[in-house]
Amino acid sequence: MTETEIADAVAAAPYWYHRIELPGVTTPGWAPIDWQAYRLPNRFDGERILDIGSWDGYWTWYALQRGASYVVAIDDHSDTLGTTANVDRSSEWQTWDLCQRSFGYTNCQRITMSVYDIANLGVEFDRVFCFGVLYHLKHPTWALEKLRSVTTKAIHIESAILDNLSSPYTVEGCHKDACHAEYYPGDEFGKNASNWTVPTLKCLAAWLHSTGWSGVETWKLVEHPISISHCRGFASATAT
Repeated sequence: MTETEIADAVAAAPYWYHRIELPGVTTPGWAPIDWQAYRLPNRFDGERILDIGSWDGYWTWYALQRGASYVVAIDDHSDTLGTTANVDRSSEWQTWDLCQRSFGYTNCQRITMSVYDIANLGVEFDRVFCFGVLYHLKHPTWALEKLRSVTTKAIHIESAILDNLSSPYTVEGCHKDACHAEYYPGDEFGKNASNWTVPTLKCLAAWLHSTGWSGVETWKLVEHPISISHCRGFASATAT
């Protein structure tokens, strides 16, 4: 694709979640807020990586640009960010496919599937990216167990957390040492009905320990967030 064709296709897409630097144009998405906060390795040379909840594929391209040998991207396209007014996911992989064509990568694939079914692929991965996914799950620990069974090196997680904001979104809603999660049967968290289960950082670490991961580390995006959009936490853990 020429840069003009890429720019025209980017403009024609109904919605962009990720901000991706394509040849000649940057997509108009807003995520990630701060890619450095994820504390990922500088290189993934020779690694097979699983990118869960890939959406436009920011982290797929991130891994390939840093030496990953192959990336499998999965998504079930269930998140509409709490609104149907400006988020159209009916085209599913349209933006991901556009990025792939723009970059020219062939060592990647995308699959519409649930994280709970990941073992059905019959493939092991060196590393898993699980960004913006866990709080969309009704059974997060089951998902973490499934992921542990197909991972040989490490998992990296980014998630909404409760350490500072909790329903009904009062500042300092949870004590920093609390080990619990809240379950939302409706759209109570962020006015998004696909947000189900949000943990504190301590609870997230406990989920990882209890599902077979080790070397768990956690940290916040912002130490003292004042809005729900910045109340995010990170975790990394190893499979050894």
